[in-house]
Amino acid sequence: MIRIHNSLSGAKEPLQPITPGEVRMYVCGLTVYDYVHIGHARMLLVFDTVTRYLRYRGLRLTYVRNITDIDDKIIRRAAENGEPIAALTQRFIDAMNADCEQLGIARPDHEPRATEYVPQIIDMVSRLLERGYAYVAANGDVLYAVARFAGYGKLSGKRLADLRAGARVEVEESKRDPLDFVLWKQAKPGEPFWESPWGRGRPGWHIECSAMATALLGTHFDLHGGGLDLKFPHHENEIAQSCAASGDRFVNLWMHNGFVNVDEEKMSKSLGNFFTLREVLPTLRHPEVLRYFVLASHYRGPINYAPAQLEQADAALGRLYTARRDLAPVAVAAASPYRERFLASMDDDFNTPEALAVLQTLAREANSARDAGDRRRAAELAAELTALGQVLGLFTLAPGEWFRRARPGVPAFLPEGGDVVGRPEPARSGDPLGDAEVEARIAARAAARSARNWAESDRIRDELAAAGILLEDQPGGETRWRRA
Repeated sequence: MIRIHNSLSGAKEPLQPITPGEVRMYVCGLTVYDYVHIGHARMLLVFDTVTRYLRYRGLRLTYVRNITDIDDKIIRRAAENGEPIAALTQRFIDAMNADCEQLGIARPDHEPRATEYVPQIIDMVSRLLERGYAYVAANGDVLYAVARFAGYGKLSGKRLADLRAGARVEVEESKRDPLDFVLWKQAKPGEPFWESPWGRGRPGWHIECSAMATALLGTHFDLHGGGLDLKFPHHENEIAQSCAASGDRFVNLWMHNGFVNVDEEKMSKSLGNFFTLREVLPTLRHPEVLRYFVLASHYRGPINYAPAQLEQADAALGRLYTARRDLAPVAVAAASPYRERFLASMDDDFNTPEALAVLQTLAREANSARDAGDRRRAAELAAELTALGQVLGLFTLAPGEWFRRARPGVPAFLPEGGDVVGRPEPARSGDPLGDAEVEARIAARAAARSARNWAESDRIRDELAAAGILLEDQPGGETRWRRA
């Protein structure tokens, strides 16, 4: 049975679908006014892994991940750029999809945009007003009355008295309570707006997710996920709104992935210490390296972004590809101790570090079998390694293709001084060598060896080595190659 750490209870709980065999999951997606950064990528990869594994275990999953395409940041960025809001958001939605495709992140079953669900948002705000959980303020905004919801704070473990004590002294006059939050904002001059019973305005951020989630998954569903930074107040407010509007439970299990740190400090746009995928991915041998880096830490804990960590991920992934190299495909056994360990790890709150340890064990044993001359056993182990790795989204390349890919440069990194270092230098003309050119030089070296021209053979090998191409001469005369 799959057990998941429930942020609501603070304990691991069994995943017991409301409808047997089916799981409904909502994950808070991106606010689209900039490119995807590493913190976003971790969330996207974590829940892509959850999606893959639930389906691998035979569950029928409905996965919803929203897009916030209207809020203050979007309006401000569009004004700064002098472009229409719709053009700005579509540009960054397209960029997000392109980045996700590079990382092998599958599209969700539903990807609702907030602007497409304004009628449902207005309906939910109306119900909250009717039930006494909201009020129209003097400035025309509709606010949620936090004190009216008895369970407020149960997700984050916060008490209303403590929250009020830490609230700012200068509270907006329109609020009855400093903790009340906006459900519907009156539009300011020049801002986009929708007609509503309370005048022209637009949705508050928190109500968007409540309306989209319940519209697509119902008022009570299985899983809700997102980054740890959303736990309070966003997810806390979602619970208050959704439960008050429907009288239903809303969500059974809450999942939150941990932060990405740089120099042990949380990566965030406000601190300016973030890196976009457009900066990072070109510095890697393949986007799979970033996936491995994320999977190597448990999703609930923090991870530290640094060049050394990505280099370790590259090396670890390379060991897995090495074990799969030059072995004939064979059928995978239906049951094995490796698969059992892999499943036990993933069933235990998606423990990907332990699952990767199983893959590394398979790789070592496949190599040992190969070295012992038992290629059949090596092929069986490599086949199981491949099958289990693909559950995690790994092994999208053939082994030969992996080793022919060069590492373009050192990953981008922000040290204490604040200046970005380690950006890859622009490629020089003719560098790196293309595959066809490498093959041509290997053929020339083979011809030199056949003619017993050892000096020429050595010269070509040294020339290739200087270009980062390592040769491996095999028994029987074949020469394999890989990029350093």
